[in-house]
Amino acid sequence: MRFFGTTWVDHDNRYTARRIGVSAGSLLAAAVSCLVLRFAYEGIEIAGPGSFVTVLVVVMFAICSALAFRHTWEGFTKRPDPHRHASLRGLLTIGFVGSLLAYFFRSLIEAPGEKLHREEYDKARKQHESRTTRRTGNPSKKRRRD
Repeated sequence: MRFFGTTWVDHDNRYTARRIGVSAGSLLAAAVSCLVLRFAYEGIEIAGPGSFVTVLVVVMFAICSALAFRHTWEGFTKRPDPHRHASLRGLLTIGFVGSLLAYFFRSLIEAPGEKLHREEYDKARKQHESRTTRRTGNPSKKRRRD
């Protein structure tokens, strides 16, 4: 939870302002990215390779962005498989607009990844409480039954 630190635990220390900032920043980054892709598209048009190549590039970016959106969205609710993530790294790099849009939409709901972190946090707290409440004193001072 890159921009939130531990504010997601109790939603304190300007948590809402951070969520608004992350939403605006990711939307702005997605818009700038689309502008860069537009310049790349115009460069391809100037080169004049033909309509097939132009359509192929547009379809490639659309598919990669859709797959990156889905992969990023699923990554907010469960830990991704490291091997699968490594194999999709190139595809996710090409579809960076989809990842930015997923980050934007998730930040409207919650801090991206908050649900996953909260589940892990609650589980760790329960484990800690069960480990610490089990012991009721110093075991060496315990009376032995004879």
